[in-house]
Amino acid sequence: MKKISLIISFAFTALSCFAWGQKGHDVVAFIAECHLSPDVLKRVEAVLDGHSPVYYSNWLDNASHTPEYAYTKTWHYKNIDDGDTYENAPANPSGDVVKAVTDITSMLREGGLPHEKEKTYLMMLIHLMGDLHQPMHMGHASDRGGNSHRIIYFNRDNNLHSVWDGALVESAHKWSYTEWQREIDRASDNTIAETVKGTPADWGRETYFLATKVYKETPQGYKASYDYVARWTPVVEEQFLKGGLRLAHLLTSIYGK
Repeated sequence: MKKISLIISFAFTALSCFAWGQKGHDVVAFIAECHLSPDVLKRVEAVLDGHSPVYYSNWLDNASHTPEYAYTKTWHYKNIDDGDTYENAPANPSGDVVKAVTDITSMLREGGLPHEKEKTYLMMLIHLMGDLHQPMHMGHASDRGGNSHRIIYFNRDNNLHSVWDGALVESAHKWSYTEWQREIDRASDNTIAETVKGTPADWGRETYFLATKVYKETPQGYKASYDYVARWTPVVEEQFLKGGLRLAHLLTSIYGK
């Protein structure tokens, strides 16, 4: 019985390290896919060997736990501790999500990569653009991006990172990723144009400011319930949409030639 409990505990800890959970990454990828021109989508799918962006949206979460891609573990987040600012936070020597998105986009734009290398970078980019918009992936190093920040969610012990990964998403809407896209992907052309302005660094800074609000409004031991879901559901929807629109913007800048 003890062994089973340990296995369950380990599985939960591993899952809580993922951003947005599988559903969120699928939503971001599908929104992006819906905003690609037929020509760009055709090029993207060719690089992915016939698969859509959604197919590989969660690939890097699994790959980062293998020896071959262990070097990407720190690429999923950018830690900014309380008291630091976005600009002066110590850089992780192994890289972070903002640097990874910036560098990968640059390499894909430059082109000339072997097919397998290009495919790998593209799969990474699809996933990391979801991570870039999850507030707890701009969380504190001291609490491992909210993983050690304990709260009570609907009368159950939980942590802030896990709540934002999946619990809050599923509490907000019991939708498939296609239903999420259908319901939230309704921005005007002007709003889309404003949303995709800037750079990955600008978008990371925006997510960081959001993370500071989440921490401020969700202190250790906070008891979250229906009011919490109502407060933050519009934010989750907005972050999904921003991630998808900006991913489409980057993919168009790479393959829209």
